[in-house]
Amino acid sequence: MSEDWQNAGFGIYVHWPFCESKCPYCDFNSHVTANVDQARWLKSYVSELERYAALTPGRVVGSVFFGGGTPSLMLPETVDGILNTIRRLWPQANEAEVTLEANPGSIEADRFRGYAMAGVNRVSMGFQAMNDRDLRRLGRLHSVKEAMAAFDIARNQFERVSFDLIYARQDQTLPEWEAELTRALDLAVDHLSLYQLTVEDGTAFGDRYKRGGLKGLPDQDLAADMYELTQEVTAAAGLDCYEVSNHARDGARSRHNVLYWRYGDYIGVGPGAHGRVTLDGRRHATEAYRMPGDWLHRAEAGNADKLRDPLTGPEQAQEYLLMGLRLKEGIALSRFADLNGSALCQARMDELVEMDLLKQNNDLLAVTDQGRMVLNAVLDKLLE
Repeated sequence: MSEDWQNAGFGIYVHWPFCESKCPYCDFNSHVTANVDQARWLKSYVSELERYAALTPGRVVGSVFFGGGTPSLMLPETVDGILNTIRRLWPQANEAEVTLEANPGSIEADRFRGYAMAGVNRVSMGFQAMNDRDLRRLGRLHSVKEAMAAFDIARNQFERVSFDLIYARQDQTLPEWEAELTRALDLAVDHLSLYQLTVEDGTAFGDRYKRGGLKGLPDQDLAADMYELTQEVTAAAGLDCYEVSNHARDGARSRHNVLYWRYGDYIGVGPGAHGRVTLDGRRHATEAYRMPGDWLHRAEAGNADKLRDPLTGPEQAQEYLLMGLRLKEGIALSRFADLNGSALCQARMDELVEMDLLKQNNDLLAVTDQGRMVLNAVLDKLLE
């Protein structure tokens, strides 16, 4: 069990917490500020990476992911400094994936050229909607025209470009979503992340919903129809649904996110960043201090982690199950049993297979297309 992380590999997540504005649906750790001392922040990222490198010598980095917040607000020099540090501290896998999230409104051709020269080779763009009315409702600062221009810039700089869309939005109809999704696929994109709008507590949408002000959200039947339509349209276009919300052509999967779902090890640096790191034969959950100013001061003092807790075998097994069954490929039952110290209940699995919610092929367990629609219920049953 001590080397379990090697089943999926090792990656690094870098959290940039700043945005130009706070989207009303967003519950990520993002903050709006006018001025950022990027040289000071770079030094702190370097310090945290050096601290982790001392704990994980010789690990081979398979992927790096700049998330946020809005990482496309980072100066190319900041990104370059971070990636040079990572290359200095750890060996790199052949063709390591380096992803940077970008908002269309923050994209400039010169900045993207700088990212590419620094070593970024994949961009994930937050389109969210392909009509201006819904972009305004979602609190986005860009227009569809700006998003399309940004996509063209990204395509000219990077071989791999993904973008996100949110569906089941206010007053959205099934034909409208089909037309929007078809338009997205016509862009010859090789990866799409397609998320159903979720109203989270603590967000502006959450507060509005509690007051009865978020009108026009689809009912459960319409939302389910939109999900099924999404699967049909993307499959017909050759984008396999390899994870609940992610679709890709052959060879275009997000390797970093697959690392999470396959339950590998990853370092998280930056405000609020989480990690899973095996140290001295035991996997630990890590979490950095959340507020940017607090994180910055603590990083400068030598350690910005709020916690580093060892995980028991059963805790690791549960996380592996929760993450792995999101993937179309599923999980290895023997790996679960090794982590847990005992196997999953065969009677429960048989019951869910009989209901066409799970499929078992020797050591492999995966959800069916029908099971993916009720994944939380499937997981609850398995973990009873």
